[in-house]
Amino acid sequence: MNILLVEDDKTIASGLEYSLQQDGYQTVLCHDVASAKKVLAEDIDQFALCLFDLQLPDGNGYELCKMVKERRDIPVIFLTVIDDEVNVVMGLDMGADDYITKPFRVRELLSRIKSVLRRYQKPSHTGAIIDIDHVRIHTLEGKVHKNGVEIPLTALEYRLLLIFGNHVGQVLTRSQLLEQIWDVAGEFVNDNTLTVYIKRLREKLEDDPGHPTLIKTVRGLGYKVGD
Repeated sequence: MNILLVEDDKTIASGLEYSLQQDGYQTVLCHDVASAKKVLAEDIDQFALCLFDLQLPDGNGYELCKMVKERRDIPVIFLTVIDDEVNVVMGLDMGADDYITKPFRVRELLSRIKSVLRRYQKPSHTGAIIDIDHVRIHTLEGKVHKNGVEIPLTALEYRLLLIFGNHVGQVLTRSQLLEQIWDVAGEFVNDNTLTVYIKRLREKLEDDPGHPTLIKTVRGLGYKVGD
């Protein structure tokens, strides 16, 4: 399984490359945007995942993420020293699947990589049934059950839950959610409306809506369902 690693710090890059290879991955290493773009343009199909440093000497990881997502649906993880919510949200909005802030433990990064790859390989995204903890979504029938009891949802509530069900374990920003539920059932959806529908889903599906465990808020970033 090939991973494209783009990191300008050669010491960090060398350590990461060694650790990835020890864990069974094959790697292609680039130190700047220009060389990474050349590799992607020539053979993007060889990669199963991309690791991009956010700040690079001739640009940034956003450029590379945009290039990847326009050409293939493969996961992108950002490596960044910037513990800045705005930058993180921007990356997630562009389609990045996860980020990890330096300094980090290699085992943590490997765990994140495995988690993201599992999400892309899950057949449940196109399956008839999606299970999230005590909630089951019957996609062919458009029905939702909690602990075996059918829970009536509006078209927008169902659509929102289905989006979460198709992205289990992934942080979804508010703008990503708004983009996917825009004008469903002929209803205008804005940021305030999204807040209302998140609240309604929690009231219907959570055991304790005041302390949600199903639809979790990731402070400053958005929402996440599952691990």
